[in-house]
Amino acid sequence: MSDLTFTRLQARRVALGALGFARQRPESASARHANAVSERLGLFQIDSINVLARAHYMPLFSRIGAYDPEILHRMFGRAPRRMFEYWAHEASLVRSELYPSLRFRMRDGARMWGSMRRVADERPDLVAWVLHEVAERGPLTAREIEHDAVRARDGWGWNWSVVKTALEYLFYKGEVTSARRNSAFERVYDLPERVLPRDVLDLAEPDRDEAHRTLVRVSARALGIATEQCLRDYFRLAAEPTRDAVAELVDAGELLPARIDGWSRPAYLHAEASRPRRIRARALVSPFDPLVFERRRTEELFGFRYRIEIYVPEAKRVHGYYVLPFLLGDSLVARVDLKADRATGRLLVKGAYAEDHAPPETAAELAAELRLMADWLGLSDVVIAARGDLAPALTRMFTM
Repeated sequence: MSDLTFTRLQARRVALGALGFARQRPESASARHANAVSERLGLFQIDSINVLARAHYMPLFSRIGAYDPEILHRMFGRAPRRMFEYWAHEASLVRSELYPSLRFRMRDGARMWGSMRRVADERPDLVAWVLHEVAERGPLTAREIEHDAVRARDGWGWNWSVVKTALEYLFYKGEVTSARRNSAFERVYDLPERVLPRDVLDLAEPDRDEAHRTLVRVSARALGIATEQCLRDYFRLAAEPTRDAVAELVDAGELLPARIDGWSRPAYLHAEASRPRRIRARALVSPFDPLVFERRRTEELFGFRYRIEIYVPEAKRVHGYYVLPFLLGDSLVARVDLKADRATGRLLVKGAYAEDHAPPETAAELAAELRLMADWLGLSDVVIAARGDLAPALTRMFTM
């Protein structure tokens, strides 16, 4: 069977449809809509930066509009707990039914940081004591356990205490999990059997090969059309088992070999992916959204070179600190540097830049999306700074 062939535009529309951007936003976003997005994507990446909205809240907003964040809190923090926290793409909220397929990662510790390994090797007594504390007194934060321990600052991790490092080791190994995040965004640790649904804990653990097939299957469904590297990157899988899983899913007819005009890499179409003839999306997209997980994919599909400049010195930043791509129709047409100034109730647009292919209505559509975001975040005003070629038009729209 010859490979399917797609133009870049066709492939882009397949990808956007798979990622949940082909459907019209509901008039009133509900738990049902949020659950459908989480089923589609499989995970929401977590990041601690809160300059705008924490990363795991944003994929839902981008797809279903202004929703009550309590919906996500319930999905993660209350029965029946449709999501749990673990290392997936990076730190992520993951669909609970994928828990058995990530057990191999918990066992082998292949991506574990050196400080975690050291605390397990050098302080097994401490690790055992910390686990006992969680079992006897949980759910607990690291700080609550540290009240009962001598706090040691001896070069462990990112200035973590030894207790925190021990907890992260236990978290990685799956011996403790996160019951929720508190108001300070700290993990609240507890035993998996007191957090995860019983029916999830009772699921049989697949062997490593089947686990990889499951995770690649989820990645392929979420991405629609993707290269092997894209499929591997979604759950940060190793190269060889991903390659084997892709080959097995091709043999099973779940993935269809495809070619995209101008791509040097072979691609794979999920057999159930839709092929939209038009996309009418409008969304501000988090820097941690699956749409932009794999930067080469973003550049090759959208002609949009995207880099996060958070760790770039301010004087060397091109577009700003926390820059969101703006999706309009089937194209990424602009990028916007945003900050939520909660003390003054303002959404600060520190920079707004159009792409060369941006259509004339970009500023007006972006203004509408910024207003929606401000309302969702409980901010009363949108304030435009003077950076970027879209700034003058946006300023006029918000001062009329």
